[in-house]
Amino acid sequence: MEEVSIIGIDLAKRSFQVHGARADGAVAYRKKLSRGKLLRFLASQPECTVAMEACASAHHWGREIAALGHEVRLVPPIYVKPFVKRSKNDAADAEVITEAAQRPTMHFVAVKSEAQQAQAMLFHTRDLLVRQRTRTINALRGHLAEYGVVAPQGRARIGQLAGVLEDGDCGLPKEVVALGRLLLGRVDELDGKIDGLDRKIRTSARECEETVRLMTIPGVGPITALAVQAFAPPMESFRRGRDFSAWLGLVPRQHTTGGKPRLGGMSKMGQRDLRRLLFTGAMAVVRQASRSREITDPWLDGMLARKPKKAGRGGARQQDGADGLGGGHEKGGLSGSHRRLSRRRKERSCRKMRAAGRRNE
Repeated sequence: MEEVSIIGIDLAKRSFQVHGARADGAVAYRKKLSRGKLLRFLASQPECTVAMEACASAHHWGREIAALGHEVRLVPPIYVKPFVKRSKNDAADAEVITEAAQRPTMHFVAVKSEAQQAQAMLFHTRDLLVRQRTRTINALRGHLAEYGVVAPQGRARIGQLAGVLEDGDCGLPKEVVALGRLLLGRVDELDGKIDGLDRKIRTSARECEETVRLMTIPGVGPITALAVQAFAPPMESFRRGRDFSAWLGLVPRQHTTGGKPRLGGMSKMGQRDLRRLLFTGAMAVVRQASRSREITDPWLDGMLARKPKKAGRGGARQQDGADGLGGGHEKGGLSGSHRRLSRRRKERSCRKMRAAGRRNE
């Protein structure tokens, strides 16, 4: 078998497609291997570069393959897609992964350790429980609204609904009261689990030297510090601070003809959860400094004086605090460009309506 310089693997659950390429890019072999044979096959190969998509189970295989002495490159799936030609299948996917990994300007995903993935799972589990709590509270509010029992939005106002259900003369059917109490019990159960995860996050943040240093930054608390450690690659991989900003998804305003300019300087890619946490902490510090008159900026005063968007599409979600991962939309209140654009559209439509009225007269 000819010696290869790079091996592309299309990951799956049971069977894996392997594509070997020589230094000049020529195809050396194409193989389909079962899950149990993959590591044995790679152990028999000389040390080379192994490329995979950064998808499910990629970090596990990256650690296992790196232990064999190979160099592991994880390519983001969005960067692999442009190399697909036609007849998409497992063999073609393994080939395009190999081609993408050979590009000199390609960006790769750092392989995460088991500890990092455990921390990320902690955040994702908390996010899931927060969303379940939000759904349960909204379901309870919606059901009781059908019987004329209305309460304001927010987890803090759920006590009003609980008081109605506990009242014996509330006038609600017995079945509705029983089901409402069942939903309240579910909310209390989720509250206990979320509080337990919050305590675990704060304890873990105090035990790590890196997160303790991060918490010395104004606006960065234990949740944000641990999220940086869990989701961000090693800081040594960034050459400058603006590279870290680009990884988060913060990009400069576009003034080119290559596409539609972004109104908020915000990319759809990047770590949205981590970006939102950093924004929330930074805005909290700015608000505190503005109240104490340490910052005197008319533009900043105008930004802070704006009312937050209502819950709904494009607005802030409820049932979560400023330090959580389950609430707050990443685009809420970040830029006034959308408001200026909508105002111009309204003025243009009003002018058209006035001109049409004059013509009709």
